[in-house]
Amino acid sequence: MNCKVCAAIGDLWRPRLGAVGGGGGGSMGQVGGGAGGISSDSEHDLAMMVSEFLEYGSSGGPDSRYISSDSESGLCDITNLADKISYFKLAVDQDERDALSVVKSLLLSISEKDLLHVNSSSRNASCVRYTLVKLLRLSGYDAGVCAAKWPGSSKFPGGDHEYIDVVNYDAGSTERLIIDIDFCSHFEIARAVESYDRILNSLPVVFVGSLTKLKQLLQVMVEAARSSLKQNSMPFPPWRSLAYLQAKWQSPYQRKFSPDDLNAYRTTSLEHKQCTGHLRRLQSSLQSELEIERLLKPVNRDNRWPKLDRWRHSSYTTL
Repeated sequence: MNCKVCAAIGDLWRPRLGAVGGGGGGSMGQVGGGAGGISSDSEHDLAMMVSEFLEYGSSGGPDSRYISSDSESGLCDITNLADKISYFKLAVDQDERDALSVVKSLLLSISEKDLLHVNSSSRNASCVRYTLVKLLRLSGYDAGVCAAKWPGSSKFPGGDHEYIDVVNYDAGSTERLIIDIDFCSHFEIARAVESYDRILNSLPVVFVGSLTKLKQLLQVMVEAARSSLKQNSMPFPPWRSLAYLQAKWQSPYQRKFSPDDLNAYRTTSLEHKQCTGHLRRLQSSLQSELEIERLLKPVNRDNRWPKLDRWRHSSYTTL
């Protein structure tokens, strides 16, 4: 039983490596607050939640402390959800499509030597994110690493998450494109049924899009996870809820362009191996995805760099 639930927790159960403090190196996005490893309070809350979940199951114990807010009526056939994923992947505007192409090209251009110049923690591919942000900024985009953090509540545990955004300021309004380079890892569950694995594999390797598009995908994956767990007679844990997933990208964040303290991390050979391992896996997945796309799409001989003039700042000061 313990193994099943720990596997369902996924990345939450793995220990975080160090904390990234606040400081210079970036501007504040939304409400401030540094983001680093899960705090000791959050770890304690998560440990209590898992203990209660193991003991009482989805009922959450006598006081029903941790109850998912998702409706049980949301159960549906997983195979029907695959069509929704396909639709959302196709229903993107030109800016999002071009931005994804730019991001993929830059990620595939990163070499292992490039990672040596980023004195960042190797946790969760942070070194790859900062390298990608540097390349995006050198290309004229207002990109930054968003370090989000949220407290625990009665419905789900606290935690932290890093992702990238590209911001466009147009006529007094602000638009954000969200970039997550490790998207599928957020939806891995224990003992997934075969149809769930097919949906998981159909997700984009790297997500690039608006918060609205992101929420649409999250809603589908929550429904699919609930259905898969139900088929295996497993309870639906609160850390799989829509509210918890949304917290990763919609919580207060600190926007940074480089690690807070360049002297805080001295890249060791082990950390460099972890960084290069992240990069190799990501590039391999992207190459496989691109190959599948080539097989499914007509030959396109137009190899010009996608135009994102509305997002690129001609007078932008790069790093």
